[in-house]
Amino acid sequence: MNERYRIGVNGAAGRMGQRIVALAHQDPGLEVAAALETAASPKLGADAGELAGIGRIDVPIQCELAEHVDVIIDFSTPAGAAAIAAVCAERVIPLVVATTGLHGSERDAVISASHKTPLLISPSMSVAVNVLMKLVREAARSLRQIPSGVDVEIIERHHRFKEDAPSGTALRFGEIVAEEMGQTEHVHGRHGRPGARPRTEIGYHAVRTGDNVGEHTIVFGLMGETIDLTVRSHSRDSYAHGALAAAKFLVTRHAGLYSMSDVLGF
Repeated sequence: MNERYRIGVNGAAGRMGQRIVALAHQDPGLEVAAALETAASPKLGADAGELAGIGRIDVPIQCELAEHVDVIIDFSTPAGAAAIAAVCAERVIPLVVATTGLHGSERDAVISASHKTPLLISPSMSVAVNVLMKLVREAARSLRQIPSGVDVEIIERHHRFKEDAPSGTALRFGEIVAEEMGQTEHVHGRHGRPGARPRTEIGYHAVRTGDNVGEHTIVFGLMGETIDLTVRSHSRDSYAHGALAAAKFLVTRHAGLYSMSDVLGF
């Protein structure tokens, strides 16, 4: 009989947190044991299952972790991720961080937890996105010696509620390209008369529209031809399924820093 893991969700009242709760509850290998939000959340005390639209599961939204859990998935805010990382480090609880927009001291605080507990952090939990990252690296490596040069632009679309731009995923795509092709400038949008495009830059363009779950296109522009590599998410479940797979992977690991590449065996 396969072991059943007790999972906690940080940011359980958010759009992604609700989907994590719903899909984890459906998974025979998982049990939703804790649902966390900030102390200021108006959802405190609500049943996490009812909030997620799956009916009562007798797991209330709380602001402090009181239950035993085997792993926590964080889909909250940068401050929320830093706070739960400190808790997980202290209690040696594996942590999957799916929150984007982590920078500076908050990112450092999250990463530091990996010295004491297994930590997986990724700009995207989507399996398809992580496969595309591998393909983009291969394309960049193959194109870096083109004599006429290759122009790289990254276009991302997300819903109107997304707070950070460009997305963490778009920035990671840019890092991958730069690692292989050597670009030194990262330009966010263009206006006015910036002049001819230098080969040393990667351009980023963030589109915010409606309820778009997320799509990324990496454009490799050559003289006479173009390669577009695109990934589109059709629902938030693509991120939720990836996060749950990451949680199952992380439970049995030793303290350290992991990524979705580890989960997928790249």
